[in-house]
Amino acid sequence: MVSGAMNQLKLVCQGVACDRGGRRVLNHVDFEVGSSEALIVQGPNGVGKSSLLRVIAGLVAKAHGSLELEGGMAERSVAEHSHYFGHLDALKPLQTVLENLSFWRNFFEPADFGDGKVRESMSEMEALETLGIEHTASLPAGYLSAGQRRRLSVARLLVVPRPIWLLDEPTSALDKASEEVLLGLIADHINAGGVVIAATHLPLNLPNTKFLNLSPVTTESEHMFAGEDLDDYFDEDEQDEG
Repeated sequence: MVSGAMNQLKLVCQGVACDRGGRRVLNHVDFEVGSSEALIVQGPNGVGKSSLLRVIAGLVAKAHGSLELEGGMAERSVAEHSHYFGHLDALKPLQTVLENLSFWRNFFEPADFGDGKVRESMSEMEALETLGIEHTASLPAGYLSAGQRRRLSVARLLVVPRPIWLLDEPTSALDKASEEVLLGLIADHINAGGVVIAATHLPLNLPNTKFLNLSPVTTESEHMFAGEDLDDYFDEDEQDEG
């Protein structure tokens, strides 16, 4: 991976709304996040955190608003600059672990980080070794445990370089050791000039972090603050629950 921030990309979200099942789950969402930054999306269940990531990934249509990527490859959409890491592993159970990873490597096209250069990718085996599941390479993916499937999904991020990582509860189903490996990879991606947008209930302790707090029902979503305010945020949460 390449170290050093390039400060070339900026994802700008303005007035984005999203409807799911005939109900508005997001309304007037505004944020900016750029190279070497993480945006942590927080809020209670059902508030639209996952929907926001899916809108950015191009998996769900927005009702209105705009998503613009400044400094990216002009001929490609925001989604084509992004990796989406969701709850479902999207693995083919009868194919081997290595075949699954090779499929995703061939399916996705890499994208540069706004500096005209595509980052060097890992080979399939390097990615599996990084996640500690190289011994599963020849096994059908259907034989893997939930944690192993999750790690295989993480490996997809490493074999095709894309600058924007969209992470939905990224540490779910991971043990402590695997969680630490993943958080290290996310931090490396940020430090290499990448952009991370993560929906989570848990603090991830990532560098250069901003926060977007989504509120239920009214989806008043523009509350953003810098990483150093995280302790105050959780203190307020605890007082509200008390």
